[in-house]
Amino acid sequence: MAMARLDNTQARRLFMDRHALLESPSGGSKGADLLQLISRLGFVQLDSINTVARAHDMILYSRRPSYRPKHLTDLYHGGGALFEHWTHDAAMIPLAYYPQWHLRFQRDEDLLRKRWRNWRRDGFEQQFERVLTHIRDHGPVSSSDLGKDEKKSSGGWWDWHPSKTALEYLWRTGALTVIGRSGFQKRYDLTERVIEEAFHAPADQLDPGQTVDWLCNNALDRLGFATPGELAAFWDTASNAEARSWCQEAKARGEIEEIEIAATDGSLRKCFARPGVIEQAEELGPAPGRMRVLSPFDPMLRDRKRAERLFGFHYRIEVFTPAPKRQYGYYVFPLIEGQKMVGRIDMKADRAADCLRVTGLWPERRVTFTPARIKRLEAELERVARFSGVKSVAFADGWLREPI
Repeated sequence: MAMARLDNTQARRLFMDRHALLESPSGGSKGADLLQLISRLGFVQLDSINTVARAHDMILYSRRPSYRPKHLTDLYHGGGALFEHWTHDAAMIPLAYYPQWHLRFQRDEDLLRKRWRNWRRDGFEQQFERVLTHIRDHGPVSSSDLGKDEKKSSGGWWDWHPSKTALEYLWRTGALTVIGRSGFQKRYDLTERVIEEAFHAPADQLDPGQTVDWLCNNALDRLGFATPGELAAFWDTASNAEARSWCQEAKARGEIEEIEIAATDGSLRKCFARPGVIEQAEELGPAPGRMRVLSPFDPMLRDRKRAERLFGFHYRIEVFTPAPKRQYGYYVFPLIEGQKMVGRIDMKADRAADCLRVTGLWPERRVTFTPARIKRLEAELERVARFSGVKSVAFADGWLREPI
């Protein structure tokens, strides 16, 4: 019997639908509505770079144009509906998912201790009790409140003193919880004072199998279709081997089935999906034609290889690439129109000049920026400018480039 198949158009629509990009960008953007959106996505990745707006804010704005950063802050600081922790990177996660993070805490205890020892975080383990006692006695702290007399490690992202490393370790392993940020600096408190007791689980009651089942089920529901490796990578807690075993067992129970997914180049890839997903995809209509600026960390593009297979869009962020070696720019934003990736744009909010400066736009191959498409682009950039807090858009000479 031939394997069921999603053609490329259906696969794009299903994937976009699961990432809240198939519908028109509209709807409530605060409180319960915002929490529902984040729950639908699973989490929202945090990033500190603010050339136009921070990544998490751009992700939410692209789906809810009435969203403003204060709405996330209110939900996080005041509502207690989210917690900050790690998936493949730092992220805002619905608090209801907190019980599923105990396995992550446990696994990071040994992993990070060994890894950070190898990275020469000299003395951080000796700071654990001192840091916990200080917070217990004096309340929440940031890294600048501790370790003022300690020597920092050498350079780069890891310019940390031992107490800062201890704070991060205690947070990553569950003893501390981040309760908010000042600027972009975390503030930590004892988890027992922040997270409801009902969400805690003694180590001897942890059931890794139950957690892996939750992780794989919830990853699949948000991806629509996936390989075991993609399921494992979504939350980045279950191993590839655990995800493969879960797929085999779930398939045997009839909970999932194998289907083929067509890529833009016509190649086929076997994935797992829920029974009936083909029919669901066939019922989905096209995406709205409005052009949208996406964050480089948008969940739809987070898996760069999947984005390339489904959309023919090869994207690599060049923040860490030396300027002379960059193809495009420091922080270039993907552009989507309907269900098609149409280009990438290098721009920055110049708040001193009160304008959004567009340095360059590179169309994708076989995409022409006609006057009508440029008009849609200008409308979107005007919206983004308002969101970033500036009044106008300024295009540099020669801003419309040739595809690379």
